[in-house]
Amino acid sequence: MAKRDYDGPVLEIDNLSISFFTRLREIPAVMDFSCTVRPGEAMGLVGESGCGKSTVALGVMRDLGVNGRITGGAIRFKGRDLATMSPEELRTLRGNEIAMIYQEPMASLNPAMRIGKQLVEVPMIHEGLSEHEARARALDVVHDVKLPDPERILRSYPHQLSGGQQQRIVIAMALMSRPSLLILDEPTTALDVTVEAAVVDLVKDLGRKYGTSMLFISHNLGLILETCDRICVMYSGEAVETGSIEDVFDRMRHPYTQALFRSIPLPGADKNARPLVAIPGNFPLPHERPPGCNFGPRCDYFEVGTCDAGSVPMVPSSGDDRHRSRCRRVHEIDWAAPPEDGIAQDGTSVGRTVLRMEGLKKYYEVAASALFGGGDRKVIKANESISFEARESETLAIVGESGCGKSTFAKVLMGLETATEGQILLDDKPIGDIPIEKRGAALVSAVQMVFQNPFDTLNPSMSVGRQIMRALEVFGIGRTEAERRTRMLELLDLVKLPREFAGRMPRQLSGGQKQRVGIARAFSGGARIVVADEPVSALDVSVQAAVTDLLMEIQREQKTTLLFISHDLSIVRYLADRVVVMYLGHIVETGSTQQIFAPPYHPYTEALLSAVPIADTRVRKKSIVLEGDVPSAMNPPPGCPFQTRCRWKDRVPENRCETELPPYRDIGGGHRMLCWLDEDELAGMEPVIEIAAE
Repeated sequence: MAKRDYDGPVLEIDNLSISFFTRLREIPAVMDFSCTVRPGEAMGLVGESGCGKSTVALGVMRDLGVNGRITGGAIRFKGRDLATMSPEELRTLRGNEIAMIYQEPMASLNPAMRIGKQLVEVPMIHEGLSEHEARARALDVVHDVKLPDPERILRSYPHQLSGGQQQRIVIAMALMSRPSLLILDEPTTALDVTVEAAVVDLVKDLGRKYGTSMLFISHNLGLILETCDRICVMYSGEAVETGSIEDVFDRMRHPYTQALFRSIPLPGADKNARPLVAIPGNFPLPHERPPGCNFGPRCDYFEVGTCDAGSVPMVPSSGDDRHRSRCRRVHEIDWAAPPEDGIAQDGTSVGRTVLRMEGLKKYYEVAASALFGGGDRKVIKANESISFEARESETLAIVGESGCGKSTFAKVLMGLETATEGQILLDDKPIGDIPIEKRGAALVSAVQMVFQNPFDTLNPSMSVGRQIMRALEVFGIGRTEAERRTRMLELLDLVKLPREFAGRMPRQLSGGQKQRVGIARAFSGGARIVVADEPVSALDVSVQAAVTDLLMEIQREQKTTLLFISHDLSIVRYLADRVVVMYLGHIVETGSTQQIFAPPYHPYTEALLSAVPIADTRVRKKSIVLEGDVPSAMNPPPGCPFQTRCRWKDRVPENRCETELPPYRDIGGGHRMLCWLDEDELAGMEPVIEIAAE
């Protein structure tokens, strides 16, 4: 049978159960899971970490390892039960009919083999094509994934490509045999938001061109909205709701789906007037699931004797085709009732200027040949004339792509690097040229950092309480061990962790709990400024709301200045008072959050806003996909740093964008921009994000 001749469902998963077996017990990872993917259809699979999304995908690939086993149900591909296939048939199927794209592109690429060789071996092995035919197809597919100069790409090694280019090559590799089913497991998590937008557009275009069915695994509901036709929401190993995108987004019929949407910053959310609502409680461990509904202990609609009585089946949701929910009370709940907003807070009044950067430059001198040293030396201009102010109780967001210089200036502020030129003033005292080892305890405790990955910032061999007390000791807080212990317990209260967590080890904590410990340490010395470097990007969406609102609550109480480094403009819109947009070492735009999210925009900000996936069917976005990659800071373009990717530069006369650095000018009300566009062009800009009237 030819690949495209089959007209039934491409993938049918019927009451699937998967367990992993240890010496102590059987751990059920997936239970009674069903979903169907039809030809040309894209199915999104969403849920928190540990819910079983990737286990389902590995079950389809029959790649569960030695401890994993399918304990019930069936997986049928084009009508054939995968369990009845021989190892040889499965090998033929994988890569030929079913292909999988993983989260980290370098995990799928051989670093010692040229890209061309890795691509051509796929159809040569699976379809018996000659090397000449396979190379011709490789050139076509590399062109399809919108990579420049396919011949050069085929001659390159993986390390010579950017992260976005590597992911496109992995997609190209998956498409080389024109599979009927493409499984994508968080394929854009490691990419910048602008690269993510380009990859998402690419996946949609290729799905249409090749007629490929897709199973798209993600925790990002906005991405699912933009890429998929249907969605399946998972919780603790079970599918809890499934249906078309419109059904589930606009007529959700499960309390967990509803709680997920209330915990993400959609347009209209406001940290003071309409705060996010975090999901209470914690995700259950596989061997500690509650009786009845797995979501019961965290559910607003839980009813004793109903929700905890026996297993809960999937039931049709009336009036909607293929829309099903795993909820005993689905027909009793008033789903049209307006959502309960979080508790409104009084906004904090912004105080005096605490931090000022004036003309900050940070250059690195490196050997032209970093591998062998010697020879000519080149300068990397990581930060170029950075100037801004941050005030007491203010949240200032710094946004931009990887390599724009966000983390470099944070390192200079923290004293991990020293400034090449310019000043950093804390309470009008210069600190930019004081390295961390020469900073006193008062200065170290005044400028603290919350890191992106909570897993890497805690000592695995030291209890939670001991780690916080160690920070107090370094900051000179508390004269005795007893005083420091009392303060440590108060800090656990501050970050809403039970006091008994003081004796726990980091491995006993969830990601959100670890991040709370990191926040407790950062605030332990009465920090004046806290740099939060992507503090919620490694956390599940349901945990992000709790951690974000915790930061806001502590800020209100302690009048801390928060520098929030992020690429997620949805969360920036929710919590920031002002925004700094960086590109290639320069600040290209700064202003209040309201100014940044409404025209006129800097052309780069316009593209950033267009790239952000928003999980709201009412939102209409202008599509602006940036061409090319961010230039190297070792060899920046002349003139405007953004001119190589700007869609507006043709409107500026005399090629000024390509020859002269624009002035950093005020366009009204403290809204500043590094751009040559004149006022008439800026005034004619249209909104990128609009919300349709209901």
